[in-house]
Amino acid sequence: MQALQDLFPIFVPTLTDTMQTTNSHNETLYPHVSVDCVLLGIHDDLFCVLLTERRNAGTGQTEYKLPGSLIYETEDLDDAAYRILNETTGLKRVLLRQFRSFGSPHRTANKEDVLWLENASKMKIGRIVTVAYLALCKVRRMKISEKYSPAQWTPIDALPRLPFDHEEIIREAVKEIRLWTQIEPSIVFDYLPPLFTAAQLRHTYEIIYDKPIDVRNFHKKINAMEYVVQTEELQQGMPHRSARYYRFDKKKYNNMRAKLNTI
Repeated sequence: MQALQDLFPIFVPTLTDTMQTTNSHNETLYPHVSVDCVLLGIHDDLFCVLLTERRNAGTGQTEYKLPGSLIYETEDLDDAAYRILNETTGLKRVLLRQFRSFGSPHRTANKEDVLWLENASKMKIGRIVTVAYLALCKVRRMKISEKYSPAQWTPIDALPRLPFDHEEIIREAVKEIRLWTQIEPSIVFDYLPPLFTAAQLRHTYEIIYDKPIDVRNFHKKINAMEYVVQTEELQQGMPHRSARYYRFDKKKYNNMRAKLNTI
Protein backbone atom coordinates (compact mmCIF):
# COMPACT_ATOMS: atom_id res chain seq x y z
CA MET A 1 0.00 0.00 0.00
CA GLN A 2 1.34 3.44 -0.89
CA ALA A 3 0.31 6.49 1.12
CA LEU A 4 0.32 9.88 -0.55
CA GLN A 5 3.10 11.84 1.08
CA ASP A 6 1.79 15.34 0.54
CA LEU A 7 -1.69 14.74 1.95
CA PHE A 8 -3.03 15.14 5.42
CA PRO A 9 -3.71 11.64 6.81
CA ILE A 10 -6.97 10.18 5.57
CA PHE A 11 -9.05 8.61 8.28
CA VAL A 12 -12.09 6.37 8.68
CA PRO A 13 -14.22 5.80 11.78
CA THR A 14 -14.46 2.47 13.60
CA LEU A 15 -16.94 -0.12 12.40
CA THR A 16 -19.24 0.53 15.32
CA ASP A 17 -19.35 4.18 14.29
CA THR A 18 -19.99 3.60 10.59
CA MET A 19 -22.43 0.71 10.42
CA GLN A 20 -25.13 0.49 13.07
CA THR A 21 -28.49 -1.25 12.61
CA THR A 22 -30.19 2.06 13.42
CA ASN A 23 -29.25 5.69 12.89
CA SER A 24 -30.31 8.85 14.74
CA HIS A 25 -33.80 8.50 13.23
CA ASN A 26 -34.06 4.85 14.29
CA GLU A 27 -34.04 3.64 10.71
CA THR A 28 -33.16 0.02 10.02
CA LEU A 29 -30.41 -1.02 7.65
CA TYR A 30 -31.57 -2.92 4.57
CA PRO A 31 -29.47 -6.12 4.36
CA HIS A 32 -29.74 -6.70 0.59
CA VAL A 33 -28.56 -3.37 -0.94
CA SER A 34 -25.33 -1.49 -0.36
CA VAL A 35 -23.47 1.46 -1.85
CA ASP A 36 -19.74 1.56 -2.66
CA CYS A 37 -17.84 4.73 -3.53
CA VAL A 38 -14.87 4.68 -5.93
CA LEU A 39 -12.68 7.77 -5.59
CA LEU A 40 -9.93 7.93 -8.21
CA GLY A 41 -7.06 10.41 -8.22
CA ILE A 42 -3.57 11.03 -9.59
CA HIS A 43 -0.46 11.45 -7.46
CA ASP A 44 3.21 11.15 -8.41
CA ASP A 45 2.23 9.92 -11.88
CA LEU A 46 0.15 7.06 -10.42
CA PHE A 47 -3.56 6.51 -10.89
CA CYS A 48 -4.85 5.72 -7.38
CA VAL A 49 -8.03 4.69 -5.60
CA LEU A 50 -9.06 5.50 -2.03
CA LEU A 51 -9.36 2.43 0.20
CA THR A 52 -10.54 2.42 3.81
CA GLU A 53 -9.46 0.06 6.56
CA ARG A 54 -11.35 -2.90 7.93
CA ARG A 55 -10.36 -5.48 10.55
CA ASN A 56 -10.46 -9.12 9.48
CA ALA A 57 -13.03 -10.84 11.68
CA GLY A 58 -11.03 -14.07 11.83
CA THR A 59 -7.36 -13.02 11.97
CA GLY A 60 -7.70 -9.50 13.35
CA GLN A 61 -5.39 -8.24 10.61
CA THR A 62 -5.89 -4.88 8.92
CA GLU A 63 -7.34 -5.13 5.41
CA TYR A 64 -8.69 -2.60 2.94
CA LYS A 65 -11.91 -2.05 1.03
CA LEU A 66 -13.84 0.59 -0.86
CA PRO A 67 -15.77 3.12 1.25
CA GLY A 68 -19.17 1.47 1.45
CA SER A 69 -22.08 0.37 3.59
CA LEU A 70 -25.55 -1.08 3.57
CA ILE A 71 -28.26 1.51 2.93
CA TYR A 72 -31.09 2.37 5.31
CA GLU A 73 -34.56 1.10 4.41
CA THR A 74 -35.99 4.57 3.73
CA GLU A 75 -32.79 6.06 2.25
CA ASP A 76 -32.39 7.32 -1.31
CA LEU A 77 -29.35 5.83 -3.06
CA ASP A 78 -27.73 9.19 -3.79
CA ASP A 79 -28.21 10.25 -0.16
CA ALA A 80 -26.68 6.97 0.96
CA ALA A 81 -23.62 7.50 -1.24
CA TYR A 82 -22.87 10.93 0.23
CA ARG A 83 -23.60 9.74 3.77
CA ILE A 84 -21.21 6.82 3.38
CA LEU A 85 -18.49 8.98 1.84
CA ASN A 86 -18.75 11.48 4.70
CA GLU A 87 -18.91 8.86 7.44
CA THR A 88 -15.94 6.89 6.14
CA THR A 89 -13.66 9.71 4.98
CA GLY A 90 -15.05 12.98 6.35
CA LEU A 91 -15.28 14.29 2.77
CA LYS A 92 -18.29 16.28 1.57
CA ARG A 93 -17.42 18.30 -1.53
CA VAL A 94 -17.01 15.44 -3.96
CA LEU A 95 -19.24 15.07 -7.01
CA LEU A 96 -20.31 11.42 -7.03
CA ARG A 97 -22.01 9.84 -10.01
CA GLN A 98 -23.76 6.48 -10.02
CA PHE A 99 -22.21 4.32 -12.72
CA ARG A 100 -23.21 0.68 -12.28
CA SER A 101 -24.77 -1.99 -10.07
CA PHE A 102 -23.07 -5.27 -9.15
CA GLY A 103 -25.34 -8.16 -8.25
CA SER A 104 -23.58 -11.47 -8.76
CA PRO A 105 -24.77 -14.13 -6.28
CA HIS A 106 -21.08 -14.90 -5.74
CA ARG A 107 -20.38 -11.48 -4.19
CA THR A 108 -20.85 -13.01 -0.74
CA ALA A 109 -19.17 -16.34 -1.43
CA ASN A 110 -16.23 -15.57 0.87
CA LYS A 111 -17.20 -16.49 4.46
CA GLU A 112 -14.70 -14.04 5.99
CA ASP A 113 -16.29 -11.14 4.09
CA VAL A 114 -19.77 -12.15 5.24
CA LEU A 115 -18.63 -12.60 8.85
CA TRP A 116 -17.05 -9.13 8.86
CA LEU A 117 -20.23 -7.55 7.49
CA GLU A 118 -22.47 -9.43 9.92
CA ASN A 119 -20.32 -8.33 12.87
CA ALA A 120 -20.32 -4.74 11.62
CA SER A 121 -24.05 -4.52 10.85
CA LYS A 122 -25.34 -6.85 13.59
CA MET A 123 -27.51 -8.47 10.93
CA LYS A 124 -27.72 -11.80 9.12
CA ILE A 125 -26.36 -11.27 5.61
CA GLY A 126 -27.40 -13.14 2.47
CA ARG A 127 -27.23 -11.91 -1.10
CA ILE A 128 -26.34 -8.22 -1.57
CA VAL A 129 -26.60 -5.98 -4.63
CA THR A 130 -24.30 -2.97 -4.49
CA VAL A 131 -24.69 0.30 -6.37
CA ALA A 132 -21.34 1.87 -7.23
CA TYR A 133 -20.63 5.61 -7.35
CA LEU A 134 -17.60 7.20 -8.98
CA ALA A 135 -15.60 10.44 -8.78
CA LEU A 136 -12.31 11.77 -10.16
CA CYS A 137 -10.84 13.71 -7.25
CA LYS A 138 -8.35 16.54 -6.89
CA VAL A 139 -6.33 14.73 -4.27
CA ARG A 140 -4.33 17.69 -2.95
CA ARG A 141 -7.47 19.74 -2.33
CA MET A 142 -9.08 17.16 -0.08
CA LYS A 143 -9.71 18.40 3.44
CA ILE A 144 -9.44 15.49 5.84
CA SER A 145 -10.68 15.42 9.42
CA GLU A 146 -8.37 13.90 12.05
CA LYS A 147 -11.24 12.18 13.87
CA TYR A 148 -11.12 9.21 11.49
CA SER A 149 -8.86 6.13 11.40
CA PRO A 150 -6.21 5.63 8.66
CA ALA A 151 -7.06 4.78 5.07
CA GLN A 152 -4.85 4.58 1.98
CA TRP A 153 -4.56 5.93 -1.53
CA THR A 154 -3.39 2.91 -3.50
CA PRO A 155 -2.15 2.64 -7.10
CA ILE A 156 -4.62 0.86 -9.35
CA ASP A 157 -1.86 -1.49 -10.47
CA ALA A 158 -0.90 -2.45 -6.90
CA LEU A 159 -4.20 -3.37 -5.27
CA PRO A 160 -4.14 -5.62 -2.19
CA ARG A 161 -6.59 -8.44 -1.64
CA LEU A 162 -10.01 -6.77 -1.48
CA PRO A 163 -13.31 -8.12 -0.10
CA PHE A 164 -16.41 -9.05 -2.04
CA ASP A 165 -16.00 -7.91 -5.69
CA HIS A 166 -14.30 -4.60 -4.91
CA GLU A 167 -11.42 -5.26 -7.30
CA GLU A 168 -13.90 -5.81 -10.15
CA ILE A 169 -15.73 -2.62 -9.17
CA ILE A 170 -12.48 -0.64 -9.32
CA ARG A 171 -11.53 -2.10 -12.71
CA GLU A 172 -14.94 -1.21 -14.11
CA ALA A 173 -14.69 2.27 -12.57
CA VAL A 174 -11.41 2.88 -14.41
CA LYS A 175 -13.07 1.87 -17.70
CA GLU A 176 -15.98 4.17 -16.89
CA ILE A 177 -13.85 7.22 -16.09
CA ARG A 178 -12.03 6.75 -19.41
CA LEU A 179 -15.39 6.73 -21.18
CA TRP A 180 -16.48 9.84 -19.30
CA THR A 181 -13.37 11.76 -20.33
CA GLN A 182 -14.18 11.02 -23.97
CA ILE A 183 -17.81 12.08 -23.71
CA GLU A 184 -17.24 14.97 -21.30
CA PRO A 185 -13.63 16.27 -21.52
CA SER A 186 -14.32 19.01 -18.97
CA ILE A 187 -13.77 16.34 -16.28
CA VAL A 188 -10.07 16.35 -17.10
CA PHE A 189 -9.82 20.15 -17.20
CA ASP A 190 -11.58 20.42 -13.85
CA TYR A 191 -8.80 18.21 -12.52
CA LEU A 192 -5.98 20.42 -13.89
CA PRO A 193 -4.81 23.77 -12.46
CA PRO A 194 -6.22 26.97 -14.09
CA LEU A 195 -3.05 27.30 -16.20
CA PHE A 196 -1.46 24.16 -17.61
CA THR A 197 1.01 23.17 -20.30
CA ALA A 198 0.29 20.86 -23.21
CA ALA A 199 2.64 18.35 -21.60
CA GLN A 200 0.69 18.43 -18.34
CA LEU A 201 -2.58 17.85 -20.18
CA ARG A 202 -1.10 15.04 -22.26
CA HIS A 203 0.48 13.37 -19.25
CA THR A 204 -2.84 13.45 -17.37
CA TYR A 205 -4.47 11.57 -20.24
CA GLU A 206 -1.54 9.13 -20.33
CA ILE A 207 -2.01 8.31 -16.65
CA ILE A 208 -5.78 7.90 -16.94
CA TYR A 209 -5.52 5.73 -20.06
CA ASP A 210 -2.31 3.96 -18.98
CA LYS A 211 -0.59 4.34 -22.34
CA PRO A 212 1.77 6.79 -24.08
CA ILE A 213 0.32 9.44 -26.41
CA ASP A 214 2.15 10.75 -29.45
CA VAL A 215 3.24 14.34 -28.79
CA ARG A 216 2.70 15.74 -32.29
CA ASN A 217 -0.73 14.18 -32.71
CA PHE A 218 -1.74 15.44 -29.28
CA HIS A 219 -0.72 19.01 -30.16
CA LYS A 220 -2.91 18.76 -33.26
CA LYS A 221 -5.83 17.69 -31.11
CA ILE A 222 -5.27 20.60 -28.72
CA ASN A 223 -5.20 23.08 -31.60
CA ALA A 224 -8.55 21.68 -32.76
CA MET A 225 -10.12 22.29 -29.34
CA GLU A 226 -11.55 25.83 -29.36
CA TYR A 227 -12.03 25.72 -25.61
CA VAL A 228 -8.31 25.11 -24.95
CA VAL A 229 -6.96 28.66 -25.17
CA GLN A 230 -3.27 29.48 -25.53
CA THR A 231 -2.08 32.26 -23.21
CA GLU A 232 0.89 34.61 -23.35
CA GLU A 233 2.34 33.18 -20.13
CA LEU A 234 5.37 30.88 -20.10
CA GLN A 235 6.74 28.49 -17.51
CA GLN A 236 9.41 30.11 -15.39
CA GLY A 237 12.71 28.71 -14.14
CA MET A 238 12.90 25.86 -16.64
CA PRO A 239 16.35 24.48 -17.62
CA HIS A 240 15.15 24.08 -21.21
CA ARG A 241 12.83 26.02 -23.50
CA SER A 242 9.88 27.33 -21.49
CA ALA A 243 6.51 25.84 -22.38
CA ARG A 244 3.51 28.05 -23.01
CA TYR A 245 0.51 27.87 -20.68
CA TYR A 246 -3.02 27.09 -21.79
CA ARG A 247 -6.33 27.61 -20.03
CA PHE A 248 -9.71 25.92 -20.25
CA ASP A 249 -12.46 28.28 -21.48
CA LYS A 250 -15.61 26.90 -19.91
CA LYS A 251 -17.89 29.34 -21.76
CA LYS A 252 -16.58 28.21 -25.15
CA TYR A 253 -16.86 24.60 -24.02
CA ASN A 254 -20.49 25.01 -22.95
CA ASN A 255 -21.34 26.80 -26.21
CA MET A 256 -19.78 23.95 -28.18
CA ARG A 257 -21.74 21.38 -26.17
CA ALA A 258 -24.96 23.33 -26.70
CA LYS A 259 -24.41 23.36 -30.48
CA LEU A 260 -23.77 19.62 -30.50
CA ASN A 261 -26.97 18.98 -28.55
CA THR A 262 -29.02 20.87 -31.14
CA ILE A 263 -27.74 18.80 -34.06
